[in-house]
This record gives sequence, structure tokens and C-alpha cells, in this order.
Amino acid sequence: MTASPFAAGPTASLATAMESARAAPVQAPRPTGDEAAARAAAEQFEAVFIAQMLQPMFAGLSTDGPFGGGRGEEIFRGQLLDQYGRMIATNGGLGISDALTRDIMSLQEV
Repeated sequence: MTASPFAAGPTASLATAMESARAAPVQAPRPTGDEAAARAAAEQFEAVFIAQMLQPMFAGLSTDGPFGGGRGEEIFRGQLLDQYGRMIATNGGLGISDALTRDIMSLQEV
């Protein structure tokens, strides 16, 4: 049985992680020119951005009452907002993904 990396304490494990990070070679991202991948990354970013913007709208809503979801609604509200963000982003969104796709592609031109 191997020893836990936390056996010596969190400070020792942090030092070990830092040493291994220093030893790993750092590589710059390579431009791919793949517009579909750039578009997907931009849409994912826009979906997360929209979900974060929607979060304050739902923060003050109570989940009790005759038609409330109770504790379950509180737990799954974050996932609901993520899905709202994805649906809004894939159906036109705010235009952020279009601008991001253009910027990503222009940065990848060599």
C-alpha cells in the first residue's frame, strides 16, 4: 500500500507539487487554425458567461411554498442556470462567441 501524498501534511504535498510543476516543460499553445474548435470554445465561454449573468436573477427566489422545489431546487439551480446559458449561447446568444471566434482565429494566424 502506498503512502498518501498528504501523509507529511499539506505543506509537504504543496512543495512536492511545486517541484514537479517546475520540472515539467512549458509549451506554448500551438495554433491549429481549426475554426470549429475555436467556435466551440467561444460558445462554451459565452454559455458560462451567460449562466453567471443569470445567477443574480435567481439568487433571491425562495424555494419553499406549495409549488416550490425545496432543498432539491436549491441544489440543482446551478445546473439549471448552466443549461439556460448553453441554450441561449447555442441559439444566438449575445454575440460574444462570434467576437471571440474572430479573435481566436486572428490570434492563430501565423
